[in-house]
Amino acid sequence: MNKVMLIGNLTKDPELTTTNSGVSVCRFSLAVQRRFSNSENGPQADFFNIVVWRGLGENCHKFLKKGSKCCVMGRLQNSSYEASDGSKRYATDIIADDVEFLGTKPADAGENSSAPKSFAKETAELEPIDDDSLPF
Repeated sequence: MNKVMLIGNLTKDPELTTTNSGVSVCRFSLAVQRRFSNSENGPQADFFNIVVWRGLGENCHKFLKKGSKCCVMGRLQNSSYEASDGSKRYATDIIADDVEFLGTKPADAGENSSAPKSFAKETAELEPIDDDSLPF
């Protein structure tokens, strides 16, 4: 069984590219805090390379940014390649099956808010209801 679940913060903005066949792929790095800290340097973190495909990858690129907290669920994938100096290099990526966006929207979201402006206006105009007038 090859299952991974990580919760952490993005170390930089996600990068979205497409393959030659037009499939979207998003890549980002996730910093995951360790449960213990180093007595000299304080808290420790591990950094994982995350790969997200297709629509989920497009959503990650659209809604995540550096510092965003998310939960990634997926699988480990090892690969190797030959570097320009001729040496063989190895890489381990997390291939995400699901990404949950955690935390709240930043206060400076303002104009980039995903809620329609009309919804915000409608909710501001709602009148309070007396609990005694409810039928239940």
